[in-house]
Amino acid sequence: MTEAGEGAQKRILVLCVDRDGDLETKANVKTPIVGRTGNLDAAVALALRDPEEPDANAIFEAVRIYDRLKNEKKPEEILEIATLSGSEFGGVGADRKIVAGLNELLGAFPAGEVILVTDGYSDEAVLPLVQSRVPVSSVRRIVMKHSESIEETAALFTKYLRMIIENPRYSRIALGLPGLLILILGVLAIFGWVQYYLIAFVIVLSVFLVVKGFGVDRAAKGFYKWTKEYTPPPIRVQISNYSTLAGALCMVLAVYLGWTEAASKIVSPSDLAGWLSVLPMASGFFIDGSILLIIVGVCVALLGRAVRWYLEHDAKLLRNAALIVIVGWSHQIFMATSDLLLGRAAIGKLIFSITFGILIGIASVLVTFVVHRYTKGFFGETKEQIEDFGEG
Repeated sequence: MTEAGEGAQKRILVLCVDRDGDLETKANVKTPIVGRTGNLDAAVALALRDPEEPDANAIFEAVRIYDRLKNEKKPEEILEIATLSGSEFGGVGADRKIVAGLNELLGAFPAGEVILVTDGYSDEAVLPLVQSRVPVSSVRRIVMKHSESIEETAALFTKYLRMIIENPRYSRIALGLPGLLILILGVLAIFGWVQYYLIAFVIVLSVFLVVKGFGVDRAAKGFYKWTKEYTPPPIRVQISNYSTLAGALCMVLAVYLGWTEAASKIVSPSDLAGWLSVLPMASGFFIDGSILLIIVGVCVALLGRAVRWYLEHDAKLLRNAALIVIVGWSHQIFMATSDLLLGRAAIGKLIFSITFGILIGIASVLVTFVVHRYTKGFFGETKEQIEDFGEG
């Protein structure tokens, strides 16, 4: 019968929680505090140090609840009262300290349920920590000298104020920009130029809005990150890229020179018929002034690609060499065209240039194919790839 009676008993812990650590920092009382006398003495010590401290009232309320349950005299209930304190810094450190104290309490007094007493919004944050270890049958909040809404507003305001100060993403705007404007005001005041502060204010604010609005800061950050992480390509790729860029610049300059040559030799007509009459001559002067540099630009770009394919043992090198020869001879074809348009040569020169260019192209392709067949070891290609090269 005795064992059955003990098994039916309920262990109830009246627990007061001081999450912000006022009990230890103000009254120098170490926790956990167990027992009615110890809790009453701690509440008195805290109230003497700070009469407006709500944690003292919370401990008094816990003692009152403990006394009331004692007076009800239920034989199946075993009561105990305790107080836990967190840390003045709050956060994870305070919660871990409360959990450690709670585990110590439950080791000495394995409660079946807890009556939790808190002093307000911040202390109620420990409710999930207590519930995860022992059932909470009741929560009593003590609100003294302030309203719940004011305390929650103050806690929320403190949270966002800390975020503005500590988070660089927000501190640059909330603190950095006003600080810069105040600094400018101070500098202008030193030199007696306060009257120009409004202009400086408008300039700084407009620059800030432009930078943020168009994402200049994000683009600069991305470019800086790219420069830090950039890995140059292999030297053969760099040679090809730089030669292509040099060739493109040559061709752009050639177009400018050709346009300048044509504009200096031709008087601009005033009507469409006049333009049609001078178009052949204008084309001739344009070709005459630009074609050499255009051919050079194309050959420079092709030469850079040839160097890359040589280093890569790529069979495209031979095709590229044939193309360089053909492009080089095309200079004669364009010059013959220019002479024909300007009346400096007959059409026979153009026909000869085109015919000879075709022969040079055929000869270049044949030579390329023969060289390719005898250098298959250098390019490391199979018989099928060689045949594909010949068809190409």
